[in-house]
Amino acid sequence: MTPSDETRNPDTAAATAPDESGVVLLVWDAPNVDMGLGSILGGRPTAVFRPRFDALGRWLLGHTADLSARTEDTLEAEATVFTNIVSGTSDNVRPWVEALRNVGFAVFAKPKTSEDSDVDEDMLEHIDKRAESGRLAGVVVASADGQAFREPLEDLAHDIPVTVIGFREHATWAVQHETISFLDLEDIPGVFREPLPRVSLDNLPDEGAWLQPLRPLTALLASR
Repeated sequence: MTPSDETRNPDTAAATAPDESGVVLLVWDAPNVDMGLGSILGGRPTAVFRPRFDALGRWLLGHTADLSARTEDTLEAEATVFTNIVSGTSDNVRPWVEALRNVGFAVFAKPKTSEDSDVDEDMLEHIDKRAESGRLAGVVVASADGQAFREPLEDLAHDIPVTVIGFREHATWAVQHETISFLDLEDIPGVFREPLPRVSLDNLPDEGAWLQPLRPLTALLASR
């Protein structure tokens, strides 16, 4: 019996697939990117300021083609979005998840049951499994979370190209890194329909500007 789309695990599929071509892997840290985008916008993004994953997918295919030409190997692109699902929000999130799958992204969804039930470890495990397969030829991580990703990505960068996608205001560790490439999400053609209303300490308006918190104050309770 062929497993359905709902039950097929991309890790299992990769382990049994006969194709030995290299993989350029994109993992998208939805909670972290959403937090960074909300900080820039000062609130929840409207449809105009939600990232377009079809544009991201086209960029990934182009990036993979560039790496293929550079290495003279046959490489394929693979993309997965990792997200938490808060209880009671599944009906609101379902259209977004289905849209991602229709574009060609896999989705790893995990219930948000506590402050500690995030998807960082799941993303790292996914990257590790691809690395252990011997097929990993490049990694792209969309996240500003240097605490979770910096050391593992630095290890991978000794052997394969590693790119971090995010917002330069929040991912200074990657912007200034010597072996990891950084790409600002807004620099990917077509990802946003309109320019983001970005304000930083370097381009403050004369009347001043509000810089919103990057995480809720209640997060301090979980870190004690």
